[in-house]
Amino acid sequence: MRILCTNDDGIHATGLAVLERIARHFTEDVWVVAPETEQSGASRALTLTAPIRVREAGPKRYAIAGTPTDCVLLAVQDFMREARPDLVLSGVNRGQNIAEDVTFSGTIAGAMQGMQLGIPAVAFSQARGFRAPDAPIPWETAETYGPGVLAALLKQGWPKGVVMNVNFPDRTPDEVAEVEVTFQGLRDQHIVYADRRTDLRGQAYYWLGFRGQLSNPPEGSDLRAIYEGRISVTPLHVDLTHLETIHELKGVLGGAAPKRTDIG
Repeated sequence: MRILCTNDDGIHATGLAVLERIARHFTEDVWVVAPETEQSGASRALTLTAPIRVREAGPKRYAIAGTPTDCVLLAVQDFMREARPDLVLSGVNRGQNIAEDVTFSGTIAGAMQGMQLGIPAVAFSQARGFRAPDAPIPWETAETYGPGVLAALLKQGWPKGVVMNVNFPDRTPDEVAEVEVTFQGLRDQHIVYADRRTDLRGQAYYWLGFRGQLSNPPEGSDLRAIYEGRISVTPLHVDLTHLETIHELKGVLGGAAPKRTDIG
């Protein structure tokens, strides 16, 4: 097996080192192509208005001045063109990627790009912030359970258009309850906020951040699983179509396109 590892936290991230060790449980043919600097929140962004610089950081190891999507594209189409990877792993992210997080996560995006290129892909994230604010991130949880979860997924297999999203709870390995296959949840509170500040010249600038608010999610969701200390495994795909609304709209917009004169 040939495995490509990427992330959005950058080439020097602790979680990437954890991911490499997970990958080496399965093969020694492990490639790392990751952003030179942190790209959290980059989602599926492509670098289209600037050249993408590449730094060779070691054997089968590249740092890219771009996004996680850039990394996977360059790896598959150039660095590994003679033998494509059999599996793309993305992560282990510093923080959970659950609920609506998945839509702006660079970690998920790296896996999505692998899937789009026809390669099975898994995203791994290690939850944090559910214990004391200054509690260390329990990377050992991802490292302890990651190989076993991945082995089970590879044995079972999954459809070509699906990415597996694995989140480890903010607990030590001996505190983890179990593994649960979940659906993508939705928070009942908006947790992203803009913090307005003023620089020394009196000009406004902003930091975007997250409020540590818990929701009341339904059973079976990725949110509930992480809240209650379970490993969450969620199959995701890129089709965002809402089928129920399609059927409703066909009765209104089917046929000839409405003109401005039809308004009112």
